[in-house]
Amino acid sequence: MPDQPDQPDQHGRPDPSGDQRGRSGRRPGERIVRRGETIVGEVAHRSRESVRARAGRLRRALVPIIQSAAAAGIAWVIATKLIGHQQPFFAPIAAVLSLGVALGQRLRRAFELVVGVALGVLVAELLIGVIGRGGWQIALVVFLAMCTAVLAGGGPVLVNQGAASAILIVALVPASAAATSSAPTARFVDALVGGTVGLLVNALLLPMNPILLARRAANSVLDELADVLGEIAAVLTDRDAERALETLRRARRIEGPIEELRDAVGAGSEIARIAPVRWRTRGHLMQYVDAVDHLDHAVRNVRVLARRAVVAIQQNEQVDPGLPVAIRRLAETTRTLRNELAKGADTRATQRGLVDAVELATASVGTGFSGNVMVAQIRSAAHDLMRAAGLESDEVDEAFGRRPPPESAESTD
Repeated sequence: MPDQPDQPDQHGRPDPSGDQRGRSGRRPGERIVRRGETIVGEVAHRSRESVRARAGRLRRALVPIIQSAAAAGIAWVIATKLIGHQQPFFAPIAAVLSLGVALGQRLRRAFELVVGVALGVLVAELLIGVIGRGGWQIALVVFLAMCTAVLAGGGPVLVNQGAASAILIVALVPASAAATSSAPTARFVDALVGGTVGLLVNALLLPMNPILLARRAANSVLDELADVLGEIAAVLTDRDAERALETLRRARRIEGPIEELRDAVGAGSEIARIAPVRWRTRGHLMQYVDAVDHLDHAVRNVRVLARRAVVAIQQNEQVDPGLPVAIRRLAETTRTLRNELAKGADTRATQRGLVDAVELATASVGTGFSGNVMVAQIRSAAHDLMRAAGLESDEVDEAFGRRPPPESAESTD
């Protein structure tokens, strides 16, 4: 509709408000106010989302926080009331440090941290009264503490914590504090007490749920894997080269969540082994333990699938229209596997979905080199997901009509 001329006022002159309102029919001031309201609304929305995200992180970290607080208090009480130390500050420190490692790492590393702290304290305590404090003294104590840790057979955690503890003693503990200890080994004992309390609290007082640790990590892998498969199907349909490259980059990034899954099932296995209240989770946890390597293989096959999709689009190779359908079915079934593993349920729905995906992909064989490579990768990924669902190799071959998957293409990605 053409612009309307300014309407004259009662004296026949153009109405100046028309110029101020502009073509939008609003005054400039109104547009600024409305823009400001929009910005304020967006900021408020993001702030609410941020608060919810932080609250979610706090909720997930609440049990470790309670454990750390309880371990620090218990270690202090034991060191002061039962052992008689007046200032056992290394006891709560070692307790909290041991819990921090035990939650996300292997039990061996948590033990190394405790021993490393204790060794560093012991070396520094034995030398501080003789050589005093200063730059070269710190260098000497750190050197000796790290050598002692290496001779004790410790790994990097033990060696580094030994050095850090020795520095704390030399740099921060005043001579008056050292004099209050009943023996040069007092803080060595405090560190052992704190570390032991931390490990016991992790095993007996609100130990982390191994299934929760494994489920969160596995869900992250499977959700991302399903999303990448969905993207591969979409880029093959739309022939979008730029989006295909981004999908390949996204597929490569799944390696990080896979390593987090390995750490989670390792930590969960240790908790299930040492915490009596978590013994009943062992059966369900074994589903995740057995699935890790197979999920890793599936991720690699999907990465090669994404790479071949990029090549097919860049070289303008035609693929069978049924191939994206097969990939979407594989993506749907990956989410089904996620849900069945989370519930510890029978994986029959996953098995049916994977057989469907393989049959759909096999029907697309013969549509060009890249298409055939992608069919092979779909079958290989489906084989790996079948194994992750708990089937043995012979059972997988039977499910796929005794057709073992072709060897997957090697990838240097």
